[in-house]
Amino acid sequence: MSDRLIIYAAALLRALATGLMGVLLGIYLDKLAFTSADIGLVIGSGLTGAALSTLIVTFLGDRLGRRRSLLVIGVACAAGGLALIVTSSLPAVCVVAFIGMVNGMGRDRGASLVLEQAILPGTILPEQRTRAFAWYNVLQDMGHAFGGVLAALPVLLRESFDVDVLASFHATVAVYAGLLLLSALLYVGLSPAVETYKPSATVKLAPQSHRVLWKLSALFALDSLAGGFLGTALLAYFFYVRFAVDEATIAILFFCARTANAASHFGAAWLAARIGLVNTMVFTHIPSSILLMTVPFAPSFAVAALLFLLREGLVEMDVPTRQSYVMAMVRPEERTFASGITHLVRMGGWAVAPFFAGFLMQGFALATPLLIGAGMKIVYDVVLYKAFRHVKPPEELMAAK
Repeated sequence: MSDRLIIYAAALLRALATGLMGVLLGIYLDKLAFTSADIGLVIGSGLTGAALSTLIVTFLGDRLGRRRSLLVIGVACAAGGLALIVTSSLPAVCVVAFIGMVNGMGRDRGASLVLEQAILPGTILPEQRTRAFAWYNVLQDMGHAFGGVLAALPVLLRESFDVDVLASFHATVAVYAGLLLLSALLYVGLSPAVETYKPSATVKLAPQSHRVLWKLSALFALDSLAGGFLGTALLAYFFYVRFAVDEATIAILFFCARTANAASHFGAAWLAARIGLVNTMVFTHIPSSILLMTVPFAPSFAVAALLFLLREGLVEMDVPTRQSYVMAMVRPEERTFASGITHLVRMGGWAVAPFFAGFLMQGFALATPLLIGAGMKIVYDVVLYKAFRHVKPPEELMAAK
């Protein structure tokens, strides 16, 4: 199996696990009698652990070895999932979530992506880069979609085998851990070509790379802080409480949402080839945020679900275009660092926001995080367009000549 196919397969399995946990984490913690604020603390702890691992691979991933780093991260995540089954107190669950990098975002955005996205451009030609990232994200979102379907497993177990509520959730969390372990084991098959030939202790960015990278990182920090208010665990919890629907219904909703995400990635690659990467990022993202702001005011679950799915058909179109843009604007030897820094600031924002989102849900209104997150994302898009509309990747500059 080629390195690119191994990366695709591992990302798919990890996405299945992430999609499953994203839908169920908030509901599972509710079954343990955790409050909204407690749930926010657990989600934030897991994302803080993921941010720390992202920091480590950003600066040391190439020196430690990309293949070795991917394997260690994968095994740690699987162990964290198993430990989640045997813990029930808030402090213990927060510690397990931190060490196991438990992802309540519902989308795979951890340290493994830093290394995979640094490896991927080296497996294809430059003109195929955006499409390769599109396929990478399509497979992830299909994994997220079917992971969402797996979130109906507790209901199926209770109805088919007459197990109690907690036992049904424990079995499902074991499935989550198993998927992560299988994903990790695939990395053993990566070839030596995925490693950098001269990993150094310090990364020296070219002046142009430095300017672009730090401006993008500042903007991504704002976008990720907004996204931290909108993680799948919190959104699933919102639908669960606001409309009193069960896990199976929410699982179907998020399956449809991730399917819409996956289809949008092909649209993103097609659109970017015609209007450019930055334009695609901005002109699809703003409408998605406006749609999300209407969800809390929907009179019924059916209307809210429709508005949410329309949003999901647009919101992920900036992902492959953003990844492709970052990789295009730096030199090949800078890609691990660039991928790591941009992911690190995003992980930081995702880790911080849930701590506040849980308290806002409990102290103000259930929909408060949705409105805050969507509003912040609109600000991000406007500033991104103003700063980068004239900064084009090499293939767009060549096409313009």
